[in-house]
Amino acid sequence: MSAILLFNKPFQVLSQFTDDAGRKTLSDYLKAPGFRPAGRLDYDSEGLLLLTADGILQQQITSPEHTLWKTYYVQVEGEPDQRALEQLTRGVTLKDGLTRPARVSRIATPDLWLRDPPIRVRKTVPDSWLQISIHEGRNRQVRRMTAAVGHPTLRLVRVSIGQWTVDGLPPGHFSELEARLPVKNRRGRR
Repeated sequence: MSAILLFNKPFQVLSQFTDDAGRKTLSDYLKAPGFRPAGRLDYDSEGLLLLTADGILQQQITSPEHTLWKTYYVQVEGEPDQRALEQLTRGVTLKDGLTRPARVSRIATPDLWLRDPPIRVRKTVPDSWLQISIHEGRNRQVRRMTAAVGHPTLRLVRVSIGQWTVDGLPPGHFSELEARLPVKNRRGRR
């Protein structure tokens, strides 16, 4: 068992401990010597970020081999039709290739914390919410996927990674747990 930190990363915070440009980083919220992020969450995205001091656990969390699903609440511009949802579900061709199939559904406006600053609201363009789950981690992948089907992302909140969720954790706060992932060999056996 290894310690893992579940951190609710606020909007416009880097997923690292230092920054030469003076932007907010994890060190503004955490004093966790030896802990490193297991994956990334973009500067302009919010929600669950996992940190651990265990290099093997960190590799297991981030490795596509372990297929941990990452789930996001995504506020998009416009109202995606069934065709757009099917495209996201099947996979979207991006500049770096076809994405793996995703789990996608429309959802009601989720009960989330207020974002500071709030998203830009346009009176003439509606917005809507999707729940999107992926199990790969390309740079800005969800944002690029929604843009590719004609619905740019306005707000992106990661709510879970595998079994871990951000439930009950306010922005800028963390909780510490003991964690273990099953180690699989290359053929997928435990």
